[in-house]
Amino acid sequence: MERIWILGLKKFSDRDILYMKRALRLAKKGCFTASPNPMVGAVIVKNNKIISEGFHKMPGALHAEAAALALAGPKAKGAAMYVTLEPCCHTDKKTPPCTRAIIASGIKRVYVAMQDPNPKVSGKGMRELAENGIDVISGVLESDARKLNEAYFKYITTGMPFVILKTAMTLDGRIADAQGDSKWITSEKSRILVHRIRSSVDFLLTGVGTVLADNPCFTSRIKGGRNPKLIIIDPELRTPMNFSVCKTVVNTTFVVRRSSVPQERMQRFIDAGFSVLKFDSEVLEIKWLLKKLGESGISSVMIEAGSRLNAHAVSQGVVDKFLIFVAPKILADSKAMSVFESGVFRPISEAFRLRNTRLKRVGSDFLIEAYPDFKPTD
Repeated sequence: MERIWILGLKKFSDRDILYMKRALRLAKKGCFTASPNPMVGAVIVKNNKIISEGFHKMPGALHAEAAALALAGPKAKGAAMYVTLEPCCHTDKKTPPCTRAIIASGIKRVYVAMQDPNPKVSGKGMRELAENGIDVISGVLESDARKLNEAYFKYITTGMPFVILKTAMTLDGRIADAQGDSKWITSEKSRILVHRIRSSVDFLLTGVGTVLADNPCFTSRIKGGRNPKLIIIDPELRTPMNFSVCKTVVNTTFVVRRSSVPQERMQRFIDAGFSVLKFDSEVLEIKWLLKKLGESGISSVMIEAGSRLNAHAVSQGVVDKFLIFVAPKILADSKAMSVFESGVFRPISEAFRLRNTRLKRVGSDFLIEAYPDFKPTD
């Protein structure tokens, strides 16, 4: 008898939706610490009551399913489990396969939000459960689960980090006045949200122009947050060592042009504890940089930069998601800095289009969340 049902072949009850929503909320607790692993939550239900739950905290820690089973103990026998991602079934990690623990526990039914795209799992976990007499129902709130782990899904299938471009602008599309001052375009609530987003990504990417203009800290100043690592595109290594990025951010990497920086200056930065990544081309190829980050296990990057780097990232098609904060302010100054500036003429017919656009109110501002609907240009 087939024991794997998918969306469309089985109707989900209101209780199924309720329990999976709870599992998704639990999964979000790992948003600051789970990377590069996915955020996963699990809920165990018996006689229409939640008897235990768990979430994946960090690499090397118990997976959500194992954490929930450990709390349930023998009560798990005959119960149902709701989990936001297909249980793992491979041994190429520090923790044992969750499928074995589920089978051994006596769980009779497993509701899965979605299949794990990791080739080491990808349907194998659900199949193993089904072959051992457990009913598996897949597709409960799948779109919510997919959005939750969008960075993990890109990284695990392509080896490239998920790239967010974050910017803040006035209603007339300016990110700073003619003097380069951008403090503060948006409200305090928007800035707090940015700190939360920073805490959820592995790396921040910026350019030396932004560093020299603003002397930013790029830290996450919220309770429970973490400071992401920072990478600064600085071809000539112009960043002063007494700037905030050299004093407040841990694990800063400078991307420099080999031929433009004396070895002695590079060595001073290395001796001070910074990493230096060298490139040889006249213009940095951002895809090359992202590939290097992916090879280092970096699954998510957020760009916080000026108009030129923003435009370059868009034109190269490396942005996976846009987060644009819009403040109800107007500079009305043609000399003020725009969000995207490449110096290249582009007719309206060739404008970069976005899709799945969402608008959210944040304090007095609006946050536009959108995804690209275009291919990279040559």
